[in-house]
Amino acid sequence: MAEVKFIERHIVTGLITSTAYLREVRGGWDERLLQSPTARRLASWCLEYYDRYNRAPNQDIEGIYVQKLKAGLPPDMAEEIEEDILPDLSEEYERGNFNLEYLLDRTREYFTERNLALHLEQIESLREEGDLKAAEELANQYRPLQTNLAEDLYLSNPDSLLRVEKAFTTQTEPLLMYPGALGRFWNRQMTRDALVAFVAPEKRGKSYLLLDVARRAVRQRLTVAFFQAGDMSEAQQIRRLAIHLAKKSDLEEYCGVMYEPVKDCIRNQLDLCDGNLRECDFGLTGEGAPKDAEDARTGMTMERLLELYRNPDNRGYRPCHNCSRYAQRPTGSVWLKKVRVRRPLEAPEAVKLIQQYFVENQRKLIISTHANNTLTVARIKNKLDEWYRLGFIPDVIIIDYADLLVASGRYKEYRHQQNEIWQDLRNLSQERHALVVTATQADAKSYETSLLKLSNFSEDKRKYAHVTAMYGLNRDPQGREEKIGILRINEMVLREGQKQGVVTVLQNLRRGQPVITSFW
Repeated sequence: MAEVKFIERHIVTGLITSTAYLREVRGGWDERLLQSPTARRLASWCLEYYDRYNRAPNQDIEGIYVQKLKAGLPPDMAEEIEEDILPDLSEEYERGNFNLEYLLDRTREYFTERNLALHLEQIESLREEGDLKAAEELANQYRPLQTNLAEDLYLSNPDSLLRVEKAFTTQTEPLLMYPGALGRFWNRQMTRDALVAFVAPEKRGKSYLLLDVARRAVRQRLTVAFFQAGDMSEAQQIRRLAIHLAKKSDLEEYCGVMYEPVKDCIRNQLDLCDGNLRECDFGLTGEGAPKDAEDARTGMTMERLLELYRNPDNRGYRPCHNCSRYAQRPTGSVWLKKVRVRRPLEAPEAVKLIQQYFVENQRKLIISTHANNTLTVARIKNKLDEWYRLGFIPDVIIIDYADLLVASGRYKEYRHQQNEIWQDLRNLSQERHALVVTATQADAKSYETSLLKLSNFSEDKRKYAHVTAMYGLNRDPQGREEKIGILRINEMVLREGQKQGVVTVLQNLRRGQPVITSFW
């Protein structure tokens, strides 16, 4: 009965809060498919409301409940609705973006099972009465459930038009949004059913970037499942998350005064801009000043930037990125700002941060940590099924990282096992209708290149066939960009959309910040 209760509760929540869900289940609705009398009653209210107003009731369900209560709602049913159902709906109203496709899949499974169970009950009843002929005839009359939830698409059926419309809306809308240039660069790929991967050599910040995805997702009221496949322990993961939130390290050596990169404009630094939106009325001067646009873009070292920052002649210089031209053209460059971290992050402050960010705001993130060489995609699915029974349905699934996953064992050769893992990850994104984000190691040659290419794959290039998007995380081999805090991201694989080139991300990993800002 527990299984029945949670699936029917999810169905009722969908009926109350989602017009799209109501539209899908309305055709061929049969209240007998729900076992709970309370669920059937709430469903009937939602369907009546939808038929009249063509939308889900949302907060209006509370007014409907009051009306029905006055009309003589049974006391036990009224108590269940008021104490067990209505209080939990506020978060769904706020989110407005639950995992519709996954709920529809589970609804389809449940309704199919119930339709068959009801048919078998009728047959069994006739058998017990001794009417074997009628029981046999009824057995031969079984028909699959006819609703908009069918797995197959019959284009001659007018109901198929709803699914055509949905194909052009829900699948193309970004689920996760980044601001600025980075957002324009990859938001379009951050959709449901997508498998997105970051590729880079070791110690390039892949795990930090995955953590940033998780933090931004929960801030945008998405539900996130984060699987740590063995790169870090649970304690290390917690410390890194707290550092990320606090914007300061837990190590004394990373405290005090530091210089953090901020975005600027080449034309501002070279004093070539006369726009009225410009923040500064002079360019950089003195020893180490950029000689030309190329030097400002790719030649500035941390040492030169510090010398310019400390030069009295540049006192009062302000970085600028105000004009619309800056947002559209590759004129971005780097300047510095002074940051002071007074003391390292300690346990009391970390506890307070986690409480404020997650507990008080009810942001949904589960971190599941596993020892190296133990986590499989099948185990991930088992965990997701377990959490589903608790009402946790992730919009975003993050795996740190794919190379640490263990194959199911269908193949003996390691290369084929890696291909199998990526196939299973793609299946995970499709089956759970979630955005799956992971990372993978580049080959040894990647340490010597400034821009990763498709040839820089490790183990098996067939992983490219399974992702919907793969991004390379790049730095120069000489270490200039690492010292400043520059990460360049390029598109290696895109299943849909046109490649845009390279976007520059500024970061300060000493303060746990993998994405401070970005520019072209």
